[in-house]
Amino acid sequence: MKHQITGTQNISKNCLVCGVENPFGLKTRFYTTTENEVIALFSPLQEHQGYPNIIHGGISAAILDETIGRAIMCFDGENSFGLTIELNVRYKKPVPLDVELKVVARITKDNGRIFEGSGELYLPNGEVAIAAQGKYMKRRLDQITDKEFAANEWFVPEDELPGEIEV
Repeated sequence: MKHQITGTQNISKNCLVCGVENPFGLKTRFYTTTENEVIALFSPLQEHQGYPNIIHGGISAAILDETIGRAIMCFDGENSFGLTIELNVRYKKPVPLDVELKVVARITKDNGRIFEGSGELYLPNGEVAIAAQGKYMKRRLDQITDKEFAANEWFVPEDELPGEIEV
């Protein structure tokens, strides 16, 4: 399925999932779509391994958690976040290392301060390897960090914005 991309989301320097300066990070890029979904692109490395040549289940849960939590930005802007209250993950297939992987996430219910979402981690052949559902509390950036972080470590990546992403 092809997703039309409308924008990119901010990333940071040291986050495990998106941090560009974290030597063990996934260095994920996040894109918003015309359908108000978020697509995450990342390539897990040997450092992210659980069993030989397979991404660790906790890393898989982290990327799904982050992407679902970021889906609120499609509605409330780049300075809004979802803080995890609950995350349920279903592991269906092993996830390989050293390939580009995609996660697609969306909001399924918004009750004001609390929202729910779902997401899937896709293998390169388009199969769903892992699915998750979560419940999150909305928070603004200024409620969870300081102005220094927002000014110096929260930024739009300089990568070229793709017109569409096929999952």
